Amino acid sequence: MRALCLHGHFYQPPREHPWLGVVGPEASAAPDRDWNTRITRECYAPNAEARVLDGAGRLCDLVNCYEWTSFDFGPTLLSWLEPHAPEVFAALRRADVASQARTGHGNAWASAYGHPILPLSTPRDVRTQVRWGR
Repeated sequence: MRALCLHGHFYQPPREHPWLGVVGPEASAAPDRDWNTRITRECYAPNAEARVLDGAGRLCDLVNCYEWTSFDFGPTLLSWLEPHAPEVFAALRRADVASQARTGHGNAWASAYGHPILPLSTPRDVRTQVRWGR
């Protein structure tokens, strides 16, 4: 049996001002206010409702791609998505529940908090990252 696993690793570095806790305007993200908003509009949201077209190019279905793809979202991105794109955050949760019902396990993977490559990290750093991610 052959198998193929597609995994989406979604990460945005923390963009919040360290004292104010808000993401400021980023001119390079135009036409959007900031990069989190832009990449959510261009990538994360469309993957939650991907259009399926028939042979004539007419819309026949919407598919939550996260239901069918292994994925992880970095914790800094998730903490931004929950209040700023709650529909995307909810779609991620629904996808994990649906994949768990279909296969016995969810498609969402845990992600280390600080975005290290865990196999290359020291055992102490791995424990710290896992604890921070809880």
